[in-house]
Amino acid sequence: MTGYDTIFALSTAPGRSGIAVVRISGPGSRAALSALGGPGDPKARHASLVDLKSPEEGETIDRALVLWFPRPHSFTGEDVAEFHLHGGPVVVRAALEALAGQDGLRPAEPGEFTRRAFDNGKLDLTEVEGLADLIAAETEAQRRQALRQMRGALSALTEDWRHRLLAALAQVEAAIDFPDEDLPPDGWIQAKDLVLELKNDISQYLGQSPIGERLRDGYQIAIVGAPNVGKSSLLNALARREAAIVAETAGTTRDVIEVHLDLGGYPVTLADTAGLREEIDGTPERPEQPDADTIGAVEIEGMRRARLRAESADLKLVVADFRDWPNLDPGVEALIDETAVLVLNKLDLAPVSGSPGADRYRGRPLFAVSAREGTGLGGLLDHLRDLVTGDLGVSGSAPSLTRVRHRRALEECRDGLDRFLAAAEVALAAEDLRLAIRALGRITGRVDVEDLLDVIFKDFCIGK
Repeated sequence: MTGYDTIFALSTAPGRSGIAVVRISGPGSRAALSALGGPGDPKARHASLVDLKSPEEGETIDRALVLWFPRPHSFTGEDVAEFHLHGGPVVVRAALEALAGQDGLRPAEPGEFTRRAFDNGKLDLTEVEGLADLIAAETEAQRRQALRQMRGALSALTEDWRHRLLAALAQVEAAIDFPDEDLPPDGWIQAKDLVLELKNDISQYLGQSPIGERLRDGYQIAIVGAPNVGKSSLLNALARREAAIVAETAGTTRDVIEVHLDLGGYPVTLADTAGLREEIDGTPERPEQPDADTIGAVEIEGMRRARLRAESADLKLVVADFRDWPNLDPGVEALIDETAVLVLNKLDLAPVSGSPGADRYRGRPLFAVSAREGTGLGGLLDHLRDLVTGDLGVSGSAPSLTRVRHRRALEECRDGLDRFLAAAEVALAAEDLRLAIRALGRITGRVDVEDLLDVIFKDFCIGK
């Protein structure tokens, strides 16, 4: 156990609720529990009903359940006490003020409980990140992935690789340290075979689609097209709420507007973008109106952002006016590539209602819809759900990488293995193997992670 002071915090969401949990961790936890009226000799992992009292006035704060988790069998690895109070704001405030008045206790910083769990060996870095992702999960797929990582799936995989490399390093080190001993002559060959096999495993793993990272961040869909074709109306219809302003005037949307959807349990970020129009002398072609220079500059910036969002998106919904079919604008044609779905909107305004007579255009899916009336949206949503599920659906038994730092560490490890296999001197080869092992260790936090800790823990809420 580390020599920390004692911290406390509300570990449930602030506000009015049925139950609120106040957590204490550190060497003064037992004294604090006793000072507020808890049992002097608490039974481990046993709930006791007590009248919590203010140590100064002796006034009852609340009748609550208290639990005691002695070190090292607690979340943080330290002595931990929990008060399960009624969740009224005044009750919680009175309990926190009573704790703040105790010597040696202080309010916890964001993520400090989890930081102590890491420092005391209760969690490694990947498990900490899994816990953070579980708290932030918004869809079932995110929850499943985060829970798997929090339970150590990625840790187990990388630790298995690390132990295999250590076995290879032991053979190489033996050849260096005991050159005159009667060691097996094929030890160096066996070490190379082990490293080559592992390097191929890591390369194959890195070659998979970055499903974990995309699942954590969300599948990105950009709605693009010319002005006044109903992009914002389509966004509102798919989101089932008024997320974007809709007007008859072209060019209403100037910036990227995002909404978050849950499609089949997978997270999707849907982005409405500014309308793209032909530019003349750097200014969008549009009727003269007051303050045209300012409007033109803003719209040009909106179009720049729209193009950037379209380029980075996993999928584009290219929206056009159904009444222009099949004579699409060249600018719309240019947007249709292997990441595009063509959406012909305003079906309700067509002179003759019907379908475009095709379900694909230039090899890409085509849908005719009315964002205003909802016609055709069911088929479009089903198609999007199938695409997202196909791209983000986790297959196989190997856990997914969920962060860029995981991928970079594995790439660094693989590069070290490449250098090991190409090295002519056994001493140089051993150093390359040590560097590869250190790169793997950084994934779980075994080595060289001090600079990462503040970044990882800063997004935790207070009380976790």
